[in-house]
Amino acid sequence: MTTPYDPAQNQPPAGQQPMPPTAQFPQVPAGQFPPPAGQYPPPAGQFPAQPGQVPPPPGGWHDVAPAPAARKRPAWLVPTLIGVGAMVVLCCGIGAVGAMFGDSKPASVSASEPPAVAKPADATTTAPTTTAPATTAAAPAPAKTTAAPAPAKPETFGIGDKVRGGDFEFTVKSEKCGISQVGSQFLNTKAQGTFCKVSVTVKNVTKSAHTFHADGTLTAQDASGREYEADGEAGIYGNSDGQGFLDEINPGNSVTANVYFDVPKGTKLKTITFDAGLFTLAEDAVVTL
Repeated sequence: MTTPYDPAQNQPPAGQQPMPPTAQFPQVPAGQFPPPAGQYPPPAGQFPAQPGQVPPPPGGWHDVAPAPAARKRPAWLVPTLIGVGAMVVLCCGIGAVGAMFGDSKPASVSASEPPAVAKPADATTTAPTTTAPATTAAAPAPAKTTAAPAPAKPETFGIGDKVRGGDFEFTVKSEKCGISQVGSQFLNTKAQGTFCKVSVTVKNVTKSAHTFHADGTLTAQDASGREYEADGEAGIYGNSDGQGFLDEINPGNSVTANVYFDVPKGTKLKTITFDAGLFTLAEDAVVTL
């Protein structure tokens, strides 16, 4: 069994002063760790202070707050810095190389040019003359412009001119308007407006016989562009032998016929057109009245 604690056991003998608690244990030298609570301090000099060792603070190490843990660097920081540095070095290197090569060409050109040497003055001249190098810029050659050829103006024909149209050669003899009736007293035809009579000579210029029919071969036009067909009935009454109506013309022969056009009153014809026909490559002939 444990003997109960008696306070009188730790009392000093009679006549001695009580020892303070700190005096019971030797003092710990500076730079040594204090012993844990409840243990005796180590003997003096057992744990000498190490170089650079921080002395314990007053009150012991158990009262000191632990040092904060060191912050770790992010894993992406170092690769990013390396990449940025590489880009800067690369850009600077490219710029230096471009400047080096860009400046080298003019230098080489200027180095290749021989230095200008002044020509000695002629002995016969009284004063030395210096001739400046000619710096005449070559004038650019004018651009060649090929103008499109102007379209050939169509040849115009008038009354009395011979005009080729297909297999025939036409000649307009005369033109008269303002005729209200064509024919005799008993056999005649009246115009819806007024008749314009055109006297035409037709000649066969081919090597074979061809038929001429005024109705469908000749047309008339006025100043506004309106076109008029020949009136076949007026052509029958207006020609003594029916000239211009299905005339069979042999090569070299010609026929003169009166062709009538029924037009509004007051109309003046401007041109007469001769149709070259469907089975020929010839162009139509136009006569200006």
